[in-house]
Amino acid sequence: MMDARQRFLETLLYGSPDRLPRLEEGIRDEVRLAWERQGLPLQADLAAVFGYDLREELEMDLEPKPRLRRWPASRKELGEFKRRLEAQDRRLPSGWPERISEWRSRCQPLILRVQRGFFLSMGVEDWRRFHITIALTKDDPALVAELLRLQGELSASLAERILNETSVDAALFSEPIGGNHGPLISPRMYAQLVLPSYQPILAVLKQHQVPLIIARTYANPRPLLPLLVEAGINCLWAVEAPFEEMDYLRLRQEFGRSLRLIGGIDTDALREGKTATRRAVERMAALAADGGYIPLLDGRVREEVSYADYLAYRKLLEELIKI
Repeated sequence: MMDARQRFLETLLYGSPDRLPRLEEGIRDEVRLAWERQGLPLQADLAAVFGYDLREELEMDLEPKPRLRRWPASRKELGEFKRRLEAQDRRLPSGWPERISEWRSRCQPLILRVQRGFFLSMGVEDWRRFHITIALTKDDPALVAELLRLQGELSASLAERILNETSVDAALFSEPIGGNHGPLISPRMYAQLVLPSYQPILAVLKQHQVPLIIARTYANPRPLLPLLVEAGINCLWAVEAPFEEMDYLRLRQEFGRSLRLIGGIDTDALREGKTATRRAVERMAALAADGGYIPLLDGRVREEVSYADYLAYRKLLEELIKI
C-alpha cells in the first residue's frame, strides 16, 4: 500500500498508483457547524471521517519587513521597498531545523508555495490599491515590472535556500487574477509584466528537479493558460472557476497529458441533487483512467450543501478514485 506522497507523485507523473489521492476541499467553520446540526459528530476529525490523504503546503514569507503602510506608487519609493525585502532568516518557518528533519521521512506530499499572484504581489488588499495598480499597468508598466522582479528574485533566493536543505514534491504558483469573465489584465500585459518575474523561480525549480509546477488559479484565467504552460507550468488546479470555461475534459484535449489536472468536478452539481452529482463525478472517469489527474471539487463547499449530499458525493468519488 502506498503512502500519500507516493500516491500523489505516481498519479500526477503518470505512474501506477494503488488508487487516486483523496484530497480535501477545505471545509469552513460555518459549513462544519451546519453539518454538526445535520449529523456530523461533534469535534470529529474530518480527515478520519472522509478519509482525506495528508498533504502539506510550505508557504514562504514574501511580505516586506516591516510591513508597508503604503505600497510603492512611484520610483522614488523603490529603495525602501527593496530594503524591506531583505533579511531571509526571518522568512523561514519557526522550528526550521526540526521541520527539515521531519520532512526527510515524510509520508505526505510537500508543496512549496513560491508565488502568490499578480495582485497580492502588487500589495492589493483593498479597492484603493487595486485602482492604483491598474492605473500603474498603463501609466508606468516599468515600475510594475520592477516591483514584480524584486519579489520574484526574493522568491527564487528563498526557494534556493529551502531546496538546498530539503526536497519538495511540487511547487505552487497562486494566481487569483481573474473574474468570472476572464483575467483582469490582458494576456499581452501578463506576458510582458508578470511572467518575467517567474523565470528566476522556475530556473531554481528546474535546477533542483522539482517534478510538478502547479498553477492554482481562481475564477477564470482561461486566456492565460497557454502562456503559463509555455512558461513551464505542468499542472493546473483551478478553483472557483466557471465550469464551462475551465472544463477539464476540453483542457485535456487541448493541452494533452503535458498539463496535469487537480479538481474540475462541478461544485454546483452538489446543490442540484444526487443525480446531478453522480453525472458530474462520472463524467471525469475517462480523465481519471488517462492519468495525471486528481479528482476534486472545483471550489469550496458552501453551507447550502448538506452533510448528506456531501457524504453521497464522497461515496461517488471513492468509486472514481479506485480506477
